Amino acid sequence: MKLLIRRFSLYLITAWVAITANFLLPRLMPGNPIEQLIAKLQGRVTPQMIRAIKLQFGQGLNQPLVVQYWHYVTGLAHGQLGESITLSQPVSQILGGQIWWTIGLIGTAAILSFLIGTTLGVLFGWTRGSRLDVVIPAATFLQSLPYYFLGTILIMYFAGHLHWFPIMNAYDPAQTPGWSWSYIASVLRYGELPILSIVLSSLAGWMLGMRNMMVTTISEDFVLMAVAKGLPRRKVMWHAARNAVLPSVANLALTIGFLVSGSLLVEQVFNYPGVGNLLVNAVGNEDYPLLQGIFLLVTLTVLGANFLADALYYILDPRTRSSRHQQ
Repeated sequence: MKLLIRRFSLYLITAWVAITANFLLPRLMPGNPIEQLIAKLQGRVTPQMIRAIKLQFGQGLNQPLVVQYWHYVTGLAHGQLGESITLSQPVSQILGGQIWWTIGLIGTAAILSFLIGTTLGVLFGWTRGSRLDVVIPAATFLQSLPYYFLGTILIMYFAGHLHWFPIMNAYDPAQTPGWSWSYIASVLRYGELPILSIVLSSLAGWMLGMRNMMVTTISEDFVLMAVAKGLPRRKVMWHAARNAVLPSVANLALTIGFLVSGSLLVEQVFNYPGVGNLLVNAVGNEDYPLLQGIFLLVTLTVLGANFLADALYYILDPRTRSSRHQQ
Protein backbone atom coordinates (compact mmCIF):
# COMPACT_ATOMS: atom_id res chain seq x y z
CA MET A 1 0.00 0.00 0.00
CA LYS A 2 2.92 2.36 0.69
CA LEU A 3 3.98 1.90 -2.93
CA LEU A 4 0.59 3.09 -4.18
CA ILE A 5 0.66 6.06 -1.80
CA ARG A 6 4.07 7.11 -3.10
CA ARG A 7 2.86 6.69 -6.67
CA PHE A 8 -0.23 8.76 -5.95
CA SER A 9 1.90 11.50 -4.37
CA LEU A 10 4.14 11.52 -7.44
CA TYR A 11 1.14 11.89 -9.73
CA LEU A 12 -0.21 14.73 -7.59
CA ILE A 13 3.09 16.59 -8.01
CA THR A 14 3.02 15.90 -11.75
CA ALA A 15 -0.55 17.18 -11.95
CA TRP A 16 0.46 20.37 -10.14
CA VAL A 17 3.33 20.93 -12.58
CA ALA A 18 0.96 20.32 -15.51
CA ILE A 19 -1.59 22.77 -14.09
CA THR A 20 1.10 25.41 -13.61
CA ALA A 21 2.46 24.92 -17.13
CA ASN A 22 -1.08 25.00 -18.47
CA PHE A 23 -1.55 28.38 -16.79
CA LEU A 24 1.74 29.92 -17.93
CA LEU A 25 2.11 28.75 -21.53
CA PRO A 26 -0.90 30.54 -23.04
CA ARG A 27 0.13 33.76 -21.30
CA LEU A 28 3.63 33.52 -22.76
CA MET A 29 2.35 32.98 -26.31
CA PRO A 30 2.17 35.97 -28.66
CA GLY A 31 -1.18 37.41 -29.67
CA ASN A 32 -4.24 38.61 -27.81
CA PRO A 33 -7.51 36.85 -28.65
CA ILE A 34 -9.57 39.49 -26.86
CA GLU A 35 -8.18 42.22 -29.09
CA GLN A 36 -8.84 40.03 -32.14
CA LEU A 37 -12.45 39.55 -31.04
CA ILE A 38 -12.90 43.29 -30.58
CA ALA A 39 -11.26 43.96 -33.96
CA LYS A 40 -13.79 41.68 -35.65
CA LEU A 41 -16.56 43.96 -34.40
CA GLN A 42 -15.05 46.70 -36.62
CA GLY A 43 -15.43 49.61 -34.22
CA ARG A 44 -19.06 48.91 -33.39
CA VAL A 45 -18.37 48.78 -29.67
CA THR A 46 -17.96 51.54 -27.11
CA PRO A 47 -15.13 51.69 -24.56
CA GLN A 48 -17.58 50.52 -21.90
CA MET A 49 -18.46 47.48 -24.02
CA ILE A 50 -14.75 46.73 -24.57
CA ARG A 51 -14.15 46.80 -20.81
CA ALA A 52 -17.15 44.53 -20.24
CA ILE A 53 -15.80 42.03 -22.78
CA LYS A 54 -12.37 42.00 -21.12
CA LEU A 55 -13.89 41.52 -17.68
CA GLN A 56 -16.06 38.69 -18.99
CA PHE A 57 -12.99 36.76 -20.06
CA GLY A 58 -10.87 37.60 -17.04
CA GLN A 59 -8.81 40.45 -18.48
CA GLY A 60 -8.69 44.16 -17.90
CA LEU A 61 -8.12 43.92 -14.13
CA ASN A 62 -4.31 44.39 -14.36
CA GLN A 63 -3.80 41.77 -11.68
CA PRO A 64 -0.33 40.38 -10.90
CA LEU A 65 0.50 36.95 -12.30
CA VAL A 66 0.47 35.38 -8.83
CA VAL A 67 -3.07 36.65 -8.19
CA GLN A 68 -4.18 35.37 -11.57
CA TYR A 69 -2.66 31.98 -10.75
CA TRP A 70 -4.47 31.85 -7.41
CA HIS A 71 -7.80 32.64 -9.06
CA TYR A 72 -7.07 30.03 -11.73
CA VAL A 73 -6.34 27.26 -9.21
CA THR A 74 -9.31 28.09 -6.99
CA GLY A 75 -11.51 28.17 -10.07
CA LEU A 76 -10.30 24.71 -11.06
CA ALA A 77 -11.16 23.44 -7.59
CA HIS A 78 -14.76 24.55 -8.23
CA GLY A 79 -14.82 23.11 -11.77
CA GLN A 80 -14.50 26.50 -13.44
CA LEU A 81 -12.31 26.39 -16.55
CA GLY A 82 -13.14 29.86 -17.80
CA GLU A 83 -15.23 30.93 -20.77
CA SER A 84 -14.46 30.26 -24.41
CA ILE A 85 -13.62 33.42 -26.31
CA THR A 86 -14.89 32.23 -29.68
CA LEU A 87 -17.93 30.21 -28.53
CA SER A 88 -18.93 32.48 -25.60
CA GLN A 89 -19.77 29.47 -23.45
CA PRO A 90 -18.20 27.99 -20.31
CA VAL A 91 -15.31 25.71 -21.24
CA SER A 92 -16.55 23.01 -18.87
CA GLN A 93 -19.90 22.99 -20.67
CA ILE A 94 -18.23 22.77 -24.09
CA LEU A 95 -15.93 19.92 -23.05
CA GLY A 96 -18.80 18.13 -21.33
CA GLY A 97 -20.68 18.02 -24.62
CA GLN A 98 -17.74 16.81 -26.72
CA ILE A 99 -15.60 14.65 -24.42
CA TRP A 100 -17.96 11.68 -24.55
CA TRP A 101 -17.41 11.30 -28.28
CA THR A 102 -13.64 11.14 -27.75
CA ILE A 103 -13.99 8.81 -24.75
CA GLY A 104 -16.16 6.46 -26.77
CA LEU A 105 -13.73 6.53 -29.68
CA ILE A 106 -10.54 6.10 -27.63
CA GLY A 107 -12.04 3.73 -25.06
CA THR A 108 -13.49 1.35 -27.63
CA ALA A 109 -10.34 1.42 -29.76
CA ALA A 110 -8.06 0.87 -26.73
CA ILE A 111 -10.07 -2.08 -25.41
CA LEU A 112 -10.36 -3.75 -28.82
CA SER A 113 -6.71 -3.26 -29.74
CA PHE A 114 -5.58 -4.55 -26.31
CA LEU A 115 -7.80 -7.63 -26.35
CA ILE A 116 -7.17 -8.54 -29.99
CA GLY A 117 -3.44 -7.73 -29.86
CA THR A 118 -2.71 -9.62 -26.65
CA THR A 119 -4.78 -12.61 -27.73
CA LEU A 120 -2.95 -12.82 -31.06
CA GLY A 121 0.36 -12.29 -29.24
CA VAL A 122 -0.35 -15.23 -26.95
CA LEU A 123 -1.21 -17.42 -29.93
CA PHE A 124 1.78 -16.34 -32.00
CA GLY A 125 4.16 -16.70 -29.06
CA TRP A 126 2.90 -20.18 -28.23
CA THR A 127 3.12 -21.31 -31.86
CA ARG A 128 6.25 -19.35 -32.78
CA GLY A 129 7.85 -20.34 -36.05
CA SER A 130 4.53 -21.40 -37.59
CA ARG A 131 2.75 -19.98 -40.62
CA LEU A 132 0.90 -17.55 -38.40
CA ASP A 133 4.04 -15.42 -38.17
CA VAL A 134 3.29 -14.00 -41.63
CA VAL A 135 0.71 -11.75 -39.96
CA ILE A 136 3.39 -9.90 -37.99
CA PRO A 137 5.04 -8.04 -40.93
CA ALA A 138 1.63 -6.93 -42.22
CA ALA A 139 0.62 -5.60 -38.79
CA THR A 140 3.97 -3.85 -38.41
CA PHE A 141 3.49 -2.18 -41.79
CA LEU A 142 0.06 -0.87 -40.75
CA GLN A 143 1.54 0.50 -37.54
CA SER A 144 4.15 2.45 -39.49
CA LEU A 145 1.43 4.35 -41.38
CA PRO A 146 0.30 7.66 -39.87
CA TYR A 147 -3.23 7.74 -38.49
CA TYR A 148 -4.48 10.31 -40.98
CA PHE A 149 -2.96 8.46 -43.96
CA LEU A 150 -4.46 5.11 -42.96
CA GLY A 151 -7.80 6.77 -42.24
CA THR A 152 -7.80 8.41 -45.67
CA ILE A 153 -7.11 5.07 -47.37
CA LEU A 154 -9.93 3.40 -45.44
CA ILE A 155 -12.34 6.16 -46.40
CA MET A 156 -11.39 6.05 -50.09
CA TYR A 157 -11.59 2.27 -50.45
CA PHE A 158 -14.07 0.88 -47.93
CA ALA A 159 -16.41 3.89 -47.78
CA GLY A 160 -15.96 5.54 -51.17
CA HIS A 161 -15.34 2.52 -53.43
CA LEU A 162 -17.02 -0.43 -51.70
CA HIS A 163 -19.64 1.64 -49.79
CA TRP A 164 -19.32 -0.65 -46.76
CA PHE A 165 -19.16 2.19 -44.24
CA PRO A 166 -20.58 5.70 -44.00
CA ILE A 167 -18.04 8.36 -44.90
CA MET A 168 -18.31 11.28 -42.48
CA ASN A 169 -19.96 12.50 -39.28
CA ALA A 170 -20.73 10.66 -36.04
CA TYR A 171 -24.31 9.63 -36.85
CA ASP A 172 -26.92 9.86 -39.56
CA PRO A 173 -28.05 13.51 -39.88
CA ALA A 174 -31.60 12.26 -40.30
CA GLN A 175 -31.52 10.83 -36.76
CA THR A 176 -32.58 12.85 -33.74
CA PRO A 177 -30.04 12.59 -30.87
CA GLY A 178 -31.45 10.64 -27.96
CA TRP A 179 -31.53 7.21 -26.36
CA SER A 180 -33.53 5.58 -29.13
CA TRP A 181 -32.16 2.36 -30.60
CA SER A 182 -32.06 3.82 -34.12
CA TYR A 183 -29.84 6.69 -32.96
CA ILE A 184 -27.53 4.39 -30.95
CA ALA A 185 -27.24 2.02 -33.91
CA SER A 186 -26.39 4.97 -36.15
CA VAL A 187 -23.65 6.12 -33.76
CA LEU A 188 -22.17 2.61 -33.65
CA ARG A 189 -22.34 2.33 -37.41
CA TYR A 190 -20.64 5.67 -38.08
CA GLY A 191 -17.95 4.92 -35.47
CA GLU A 192 -16.84 1.63 -37.02
CA LEU A 193 -14.38 3.05 -39.55
CA PRO A 194 -12.67 5.57 -37.20
CA ILE A 195 -12.27 2.86 -34.56
CA LEU A 196 -10.96 0.44 -37.18
CA SER A 197 -8.26 2.90 -38.26
CA ILE A 198 -7.02 3.32 -34.67
CA VAL A 199 -7.12 -0.42 -33.95
CA LEU A 200 -5.17 -1.30 -37.11
CA SER A 201 -2.53 1.31 -36.29
CA SER A 202 -2.00 0.16 -32.69
CA LEU A 203 -2.51 -3.61 -33.05
CA ALA A 204 1.09 -4.51 -33.90
CA GLY A 205 2.51 -3.02 -30.70
CA TRP A 206 0.31 -5.17 -28.47
CA MET A 207 0.84 -8.25 -30.61
CA LEU A 208 4.63 -8.02 -30.75
CA GLY A 209 4.98 -7.13 -27.08
CA MET A 210 2.82 -10.03 -25.95
CA ARG A 211 4.50 -12.44 -28.36
CA ASN A 212 7.97 -11.59 -27.05
CA MET A 213 6.82 -11.97 -23.45
CA MET A 214 5.23 -15.32 -24.24
CA VAL A 215 8.43 -16.58 -25.88
CA THR A 216 10.34 -15.59 -22.74
CA THR A 217 7.75 -16.94 -20.32
CA ILE A 218 7.35 -20.39 -21.88
CA SER A 219 11.05 -21.04 -21.24
CA GLU A 220 10.59 -20.44 -17.50
CA ASP A 221 10.90 -23.34 -15.07
CA PHE A 222 7.26 -23.33 -13.97
CA VAL A 223 6.09 -23.73 -17.58
CA LEU A 224 8.58 -26.53 -18.27
CA MET A 225 7.45 -28.24 -15.07
CA ALA A 226 3.80 -27.99 -16.10
CA VAL A 227 4.61 -29.53 -19.49
CA ALA A 228 6.62 -32.30 -17.82
CA LYS A 229 3.67 -33.12 -15.57
CA GLY A 230 1.53 -33.69 -18.63
CA LEU A 231 -0.91 -30.83 -18.14
CA PRO A 232 -3.07 -29.99 -21.16
CA ARG A 233 -1.38 -27.58 -23.56
CA ARG A 234 -4.27 -25.16 -23.38
CA LYS A 235 -4.00 -24.97 -19.60
CA VAL A 236 -0.24 -24.48 -19.75
CA MET A 237 -0.68 -21.70 -22.30
CA TRP A 238 -3.21 -20.01 -20.04
CA HIS A 239 -0.83 -20.04 -17.05
CA ALA A 240 2.00 -18.70 -19.19
CA ALA A 241 -0.24 -15.95 -20.61
CA ARG A 242 -1.29 -14.80 -17.12
CA ASN A 243 2.34 -14.05 -16.27
CA ALA A 244 3.25 -12.65 -19.66
CA VAL A 245 0.37 -10.16 -19.77
CA LEU A 246 1.56 -8.10 -16.78
CA PRO A 247 3.89 -5.77 -18.77
CA SER A 248 1.07 -5.21 -21.28
CA VAL A 249 -1.22 -4.07 -18.47
CA ALA A 250 1.44 -1.57 -17.38
CA ASN A 251 1.84 -0.31 -20.95
CA LEU A 252 -1.91 0.13 -21.39
CA ALA A 253 -1.89 3.51 -19.64
CA LEU A 254 1.07 4.73 -21.71
CA THR A 255 -0.72 3.72 -24.88
CA ILE A 256 -3.76 5.82 -23.94
CA GLY A 257 -1.63 8.94 -24.34
CA PHE A 258 -0.66 7.95 -27.88
CA LEU A 259 -4.27 7.06 -28.67
CA VAL A 260 -5.40 10.50 -27.48
CA SER A 261 -2.96 12.23 -29.83
CA GLY A 262 -3.89 9.88 -32.66
CA SER A 263 -7.60 10.36 -32.14
CA LEU A 264 -7.19 14.10 -32.66
CA LEU A 265 -6.07 13.41 -36.24
CA VAL A 266 -8.69 10.71 -36.76
CA GLU A 267 -11.46 13.11 -35.72
CA GLN A 268 -10.23 15.57 -38.31
CA VAL A 269 -10.05 12.97 -41.11
CA PHE A 270 -13.49 11.52 -40.41
CA ASN A 271 -15.09 14.85 -39.42
CA TYR A 272 -15.89 13.21 -36.10
CA PRO A 273 -16.97 15.41 -33.17
CA GLY A 274 -14.79 15.43 -30.10
CA VAL A 275 -11.88 17.11 -28.39
CA GLY A 276 -9.76 16.94 -31.55
CA ASN A 277 -11.98 19.31 -33.51
CA LEU A 278 -12.23 21.61 -30.52
CA LEU A 279 -8.44 21.71 -30.21
CA VAL A 280 -7.90 22.60 -33.87
CA ASN A 281 -10.50 25.38 -33.72
CA ALA A 282 -9.09 26.69 -30.43
CA VAL A 283 -5.57 26.87 -31.86
CA GLY A 284 -6.75 28.62 -35.00
CA ASN A 285 -8.73 31.21 -33.03
CA GLU A 286 -6.19 31.56 -30.19
CA ASP A 287 -8.91 30.64 -27.74
CA TYR A 288 -6.71 30.40 -24.63
CA PRO A 289 -9.37 29.31 -22.09
CA LEU A 290 -10.52 26.49 -24.35
CA LEU A 291 -6.92 25.45 -25.05
CA GLN A 292 -6.18 25.37 -21.34
CA GLY A 293 -9.24 23.26 -20.66
CA ILE A 294 -8.39 20.74 -23.38
CA PHE A 295 -4.75 20.39 -22.37
CA LEU A 296 -5.66 20.03 -18.71
CA LEU A 297 -8.30 17.42 -19.50
CA VAL A 298 -5.91 15.35 -21.63
CA THR A 299 -3.11 15.61 -19.06
CA LEU A 300 -5.26 14.56 -16.11
CA THR A 301 -6.76 11.73 -18.14
CA VAL A 302 -3.33 10.29 -18.96
CA LEU A 303 -2.14 10.70 -15.35
CA GLY A 304 -5.27 9.01 -14.03
CA ALA A 305 -4.88 6.13 -16.49
CA ASN A 306 -1.25 5.68 -15.42
CA PHE A 307 -2.21 5.53 -11.75
CA LEU A 308 -4.97 3.00 -12.45
CA ALA A 309 -2.47 0.88 -14.39
CA ASP A 310 -0.03 1.02 -11.46
CA ALA A 311 -2.78 -0.01 -9.06
CA LEU A 312 -3.89 -2.85 -11.31
CA TYR A 313 -0.30 -4.04 -11.73
CA TYR A 314 0.11 -3.95 -7.95
CA ILE A 315 -3.00 -6.11 -7.53
CA LEU A 316 -2.19 -8.61 -10.29
CA ASP A 317 1.52 -9.13 -9.56
CA PRO A 318 2.14 -10.45 -6.03
CA ARG A 319 5.89 -9.94 -6.47
CA THR A 320 5.45 -6.17 -6.11
CA ARG A 321 3.80 -6.66 -2.72
CA SER A 322 6.26 -9.29 -1.50
CA SER A 323 9.25 -7.18 -2.50
CA ARG A 324 7.92 -4.28 -0.44
CA HIS A 325 7.42 -6.52 2.60
CA GLN A 326 10.96 -7.85 2.30
CA GLN A 327 12.35 -4.34 2.26
